[in-house]
Amino acid sequence: MSKKYKIIVATHKRFQMPEDKDLYVPVQVGSEGKENLGYQRDNQGNHISYLNPYYCELTGLYWAWKNLDCDYLGLVHYRRYFTDKNRPYHDKINMNEVILSADQVKELMSEVDVVVPKKRKYYIETLYSHYAHTHDSSHLDVTREIIKEVSPEYLATFDKVMAYRSGYMFNMFIMSKENVSSYCEWLFPIIDELYRRLDITGYSAFDARLFGRVSERLFNVWLDYQNLHVKELPFMYMEKVDLLEKGKSFLMAKFFGKKYGQSF
Repeated sequence: MSKKYKIIVATHKRFQMPEDKDLYVPVQVGSEGKENLGYQRDNQGNHISYLNPYYCELTGLYWAWKNLDCDYLGLVHYRRYFTDKNRPYHDKINMNEVILSADQVKELMSEVDVVVPKKRKYYIETLYSHYAHTHDSSHLDVTREIIKEVSPEYLATFDKVMAYRSGYMFNMFIMSKENVSSYCEWLFPIIDELYRRLDITGYSAFDARLFGRVSERLFNVWLDYQNLHVKELPFMYMEKVDLLEKGKSFLMAKFFGKKYGQSF
């Protein structure tokens, strides 16, 4: 029997989507109580769609974990996709010619355990200090306490990874459904407990999405601990990114204590 490969595309709005509907599954995250965009909704079956204002794309991951029948599962975003080589974005680009094809995914999964985006290198920051400067270090401190309580075998790895100066960001990956289940069974109890412990009263909508950001760091912890065969791939934005503004915001956070107030 042939293997089933699925890559969910987390989105909260209508956007251009891949033509290959067998491989790519657009998922409307945070769809509970929202207009139907015509994509798979994350509030069907076993779901946590209502937590999307806090968990971001994790509600889509949870839906796929619990409800999607496949042998291999990936997660990308409506504006970020894996590609086979670095390419600059331009308005006339055909996304279907640059994103991974089904044949490429099958070949990759026959060779490695996990596909991840190219590491983001911070150079003058660690994963911990970057989060502390751009958001709030207490989020990671409480996360560490939770890991110490519920997954103490991961504590040394957490400390090691937080000292790294690079990491796999954006909650993007492709791996076997078995590995996805292993990851989710570890991740969600930690994130759920963090949600219970943190008082986010008065947080802006941007700041309240912290649980998705913390999970980016936790993915690196899980991956490091599991010691899986990983392959890094380039990824491509499907819209223009203001790199100057992004760099300016990073430096303002690092040297002047100005926290991030928006996504880039």
